[in-house]
Amino acid sequence: MTGLNALKVDANVVVLGTDRVGKSALTVRFLTRRFIGEYGDIESIYSHNVIVDGRDITFNIWDSPYCQDLSRETTLYEKRVQWADGFVLVYSICDRASFNAVTKLIQSIKATKDYLGMDKVPVVIVGNKKDLNHRRTVLSEEGRLLALTTACQFYEVTAAENYHSIFMVFHGLIDRIHASKSSIKRPAGIKGIVKSMSAVFTRKRTDSL
Repeated sequence: MTGLNALKVDANVVVLGTDRVGKSALTVRFLTRRFIGEYGDIESIYSHNVIVDGRDITFNIWDSPYCQDLSRETTLYEKRVQWADGFVLVYSICDRASFNAVTKLIQSIKATKDYLGMDKVPVVIVGNKKDLNHRRTVLSEEGRLLALTTACQFYEVTAAENYHSIFMVFHGLIDRIHASKSSIKRPAGIKGIVKSMSAVFTRKRTDSL
């Protein structure tokens, strides 16, 4: 791509985590800058345009309810994973079980991506509810260690109090998505195949002289 088209990026992002960790609050904070504390268990897909480092980025964000038994929704789960360019996995720093669930989600996502023949998986781990530090049960160091051992990014944020940190989550993810897409070797088009074959036959003729 050249010119203006080179600056346009589409990014499909799936937001996952257990109930009541603030997935929807985090997503809506990013979309609107506003904080809304209560949400029902509703599956939603949003589209949002932002300018990041001179690039016009369209985020398509799939905010997904959590299903503990992933086998019960294998088809839908694989559809989400296949659709996604990147993932935001959210846990509450006040909820140890939600942190453990993120660990399992990382394993499941990477296994599914491997099965689908996709190598790199841009994932951001988010510890939410930093404003409730007095109720913390998951240490910051545990989140950083999980990110380090699984090749993910890590942020601790508070969707309730801060927009900038939420923006940085998606900013960091778009950088990973861009790097992942750039590293994919696209199959040669018909012109590329013809050019390669021509080069081979030309070389053979030259070698026979």
